[in-house]
Amino acid sequence: MKIIVVGSGKVGASIIRELALQKHDISVIDVQSQVIDDLTNSYDVMGLVGNGASYSIQKEAGVEDADLLIAVADSDEQNLLCCLIAKKAGGCNTIARVRNPIYSSEIGFIKEELGLSLIVNPELAAAEEAARILRTPSAIRVETFARGHVELMKLVIPERSILDGCMLMDISRKVRAGVLVCTVERGKDVQIPNGQFVLRSGDTISIVAAPDNARRFLDSIGLGKKRITNTMIIGGSKIAYYLAQKLVDSGIRVKIVEKDLNRCEELSGALKGVEVIHADASNQEVLMEEGIMDCDSFVTLTGIDEENIFLSLYAKKCSHAKIITKVDRIGFGEIIETFDLGSLLQPKKIVSDTITRYVRAMQNSISSNVEALYHIIEGRVEALEFSIEEDAPVIGVPLQDLHIRDGVLMACIYRHGTIIIPNGQSMIEVGDRLIVVTTYQDLGDIRDILE
Repeated sequence: MKIIVVGSGKVGASIIRELALQKHDISVIDVQSQVIDDLTNSYDVMGLVGNGASYSIQKEAGVEDADLLIAVADSDEQNLLCCLIAKKAGGCNTIARVRNPIYSSEIGFIKEELGLSLIVNPELAAAEEAARILRTPSAIRVETFARGHVELMKLVIPERSILDGCMLMDISRKVRAGVLVCTVERGKDVQIPNGQFVLRSGDTISIVAAPDNARRFLDSIGLGKKRITNTMIIGGSKIAYYLAQKLVDSGIRVKIVEKDLNRCEELSGALKGVEVIHADASNQEVLMEEGIMDCDSFVTLTGIDEENIFLSLYAKKCSHAKIITKVDRIGFGEIIETFDLGSLLQPKKIVSDTITRYVRAMQNSISSNVEALYHIIEGRVEALEFSIEEDAPVIGVPLQDLHIRDGVLMACIYRHGTIIIPNGQSMIEVGDRLIVVTTYQDLGDIRDILE
């Protein structure tokens, strides 16, 4: 597809990298010539220096023949104007990043009136992910499929767990919960395991299950935890604002520690039922006074990665809190994961995944559609949800008779409210939602899973 990306900051660069790997025809517009030079030297893309909201610049980038324009510049208003011009000039699909909370209650109106295909809000999406994690504190990460009816959960097998030394084929006998282990990370080794694979304590596993089964599974392996009742959030960012709203609505007490007095006053006026503390959280005495040792969860949301990392390490040392650490530097993800900072929150990566999923969906044939896409292990394993339409080549054939590519696992079928963990005799029907886990990074249609 021909895609124009306006804005090449961290989010834009991440999107460009993903789309370039998928061999799309990409044009990038940015006001900084050095940024454009760096991108064109790194990827097979065309770069233009200029204002993406200019009709002449968009025309030079090929908007009249483009399939999609993605506007992720710093200004919300500029992004909306870029999309409006592209819609009028070329009639292409448009995606805008809109971050200001002022617009959050008006997103539906803006999207409809401007004819936008998609609006993405990194801070809101990150807050939603953090809230999901805090609802299941034993998990490192929680993603949802089939409109929340199926969960993909990443967790670490604890010491002396009943899963230590257990073959996957024996899990259903030991744990009375319908789950499927779809990936195992052991050190640097990553596998989509078969039934003979033997689990060990310390393995990081990803499971697919219904929410109730996932929680029974956690209880069975010794990871059931009491419900979180209070949270300490460090940093009064937009993510903190959205997250505090969601947690208070769930009945969780929230305390925000922010060192900027003006921001404290803004948050105090905007958030009812939230305790906002004006203090510098990098001071250990402040954290002790505010009760870090007794908090159920601790979320670092400052704008500085290093500060978030050190604060999370300190919280891990002096408390038993569930820890969530925001990290913006996408490129250092593998290194940061070795620090054991609890759950990592990467807003830019969330946006990149959302837009990649939309692009994949645009490429689908009439036989299927990508409804959800998550990187379970960045650059190595993906999980996708396909909506199965008529004429899909997988319909009505037992899975054992399908010529499925190596590196593809049929993880779950969601059918009319029922969750099916498939076996060789299972068959896919029209209307099913099929969750697939794969080592391939380019699946865009259900046909792609077949040899």
